[in-house]
Amino acid sequence: MRDEKKMLELILDVARRDERIRAVILNGSRANPNAKKDSFQDYDVVYFVNLLETFTENHDWIDVFGERIILQMPDRMNLSGFETASENHSFAYLMLFTDRNRIDLTLFPVEHIEKHFVSDSLSLLLLDKDDLFPALPAADESDYLIQKPSEKEFLDVCNEFWWVMPYVAKGLRRNEITYAKDMLENPVRKMFMKIIEWQIGIETNFAANFGASGKNLKRLADPELYQKILATYADGSAENIWKSVFLMIAIFDESARKTASRA
Repeated sequence: MRDEKKMLELILDVARRDERIRAVILNGSRANPNAKKDSFQDYDVVYFVNLLETFTENHDWIDVFGERIILQMPDRMNLSGFETASENHSFAYLMLFTDRNRIDLTLFPVEHIEKHFVSDSLSLLLLDKDDLFPALPAADESDYLIQKPSEKEFLDVCNEFWWVMPYVAKGLRRNEITYAKDMLENPVRKMFMKIIEWQIGIETNFAANFGASGKNLKRLADPELYQKILATYADGSAENIWKSVFLMIAIFDESARKTASRA
């Protein structure tokens, strides 16, 4: 497997040799000084380019990054129910290679930087041929810290949790297991995890990064609470789903009360 040094050298070498590529920014966990390093981290890269269409008219140029297992071009996909087309005129290549490295490469037109580009706090400038980003701050997690909820946000999350939970019960009583699981693991779970996130925010003075889908929860939460949360993930048994329902209700109620009293 190519190590980080080799991958970054490759990413930069491609950019240096191509006059159309004017700047390179690394985003995500590899730009995060607090992230634990491992071989599963993606390389989230933005190439700021001139003549974007000359890249996308023939995709063979990305072969330079290595032999791929699979490629996804979300801006060329049409998945029912999913928004994939870019609204900022950029184009993305998501590439998984045979050596298990992954590059998520976005091409962003230079001419749209001023109007459409929004800088991410986890941005590390690797190359800037034209001084396009003279004041880019050091990478940090500030954009990813848990945010204190407004009263309306809190009430809306509580309302959605309690409104949808009876759908789970209805599905279980009808023995519609897939429906019940979908309601539990999508709308209900999202509200459940948001309350947990806010509780963690209060306990850390809103200085913690919860992570996508709560991936940092294990190191942030009280161990007992963490184990209870894990126990809410049921299998396909109706009996076990009912247990998850009542456990989620108990945890949600306690966390919501703590959040309401201290937020």
